[in-house]
Amino acid sequence: MGLMNRITTVIKQKVNILLDKYEDPREALDYSFVKQTEMLNKLRRDIAEVITAKKRLEMQKAKLWDNIHTLDEQARRSMDSDREDLAKLALERKNANMLHVQSLDKQITDMQAEQDKLEQTEKRLSAKVEEFKSRKEVIKAQYSAAEAQVRIKESVTGISEEMTDVGMAMSRAEDKTEKMKSKSQALDEMIDSGVLSDYTSNKNDIEIELEKSSIKSSVDEELAKLKAERRKKKQVLEEEQEAQQ
Repeated sequence: MGLMNRITTVIKQKVNILLDKYEDPREALDYSFVKQTEMLNKLRRDIAEVITAKKRLEMQKAKLWDNIHTLDEQARRSMDSDREDLAKLALERKNANMLHVQSLDKQITDMQAEQDKLEQTEKRLSAKVEEFKSRKEVIKAQYSAAEAQVRIKESVTGISEEMTDVGMAMSRAEDKTEKMKSKSQALDEMIDSGVLSDYTSNKNDIEIELEKSSIKSSVDEELAKLKAERRKKKQVLEEEQEAQQ
């Protein structure tokens, strides 16, 4: 068992040495920037999807309002034609559409709040990415300069590469730490953005019955109003006829 542990340790050490030899911190920084950019672009696509969904709801709401006005006019024409049954049917459909409009209003408001939150997150994340981009270019330039100086001094003094392993390991550790900090900050911003709300709703029997009661009450009230208007028109017409006689 002890021999296997020693072999495993030696293998890990050799692998680490090999990775350190071929690892370039500048490439790691560039890769981190690419991943942050991808994250930012995904967030922007999410915002576009929310805006598109909100626009669809707004268009649906506008169509419902057009239908409500049409049904209201049909109810009045039905009463003028002594078709109370048709007037009642039109008013029932009108009030059902009104309830649908109220539901759409809530969904649109929720989606607007989600859009605002995502847009604020996008602004903060975009600033973070730009800041990281500037810092990585500075670090890459400093690393290149330091690398060149080390090569020159090793060549002049004859110092072997092994003598600088400790310092180079420290430099790579600092670079990697800065990269992980930037990634952590970006993840924090994405977590703050939350998730899309679920706008579907499952109504129980009580809610359905309450809606039916609300529609019936509204229909009876508007039907009574139309009847009163019709009686008033007839009364005025009869008074005009009597005046002419």
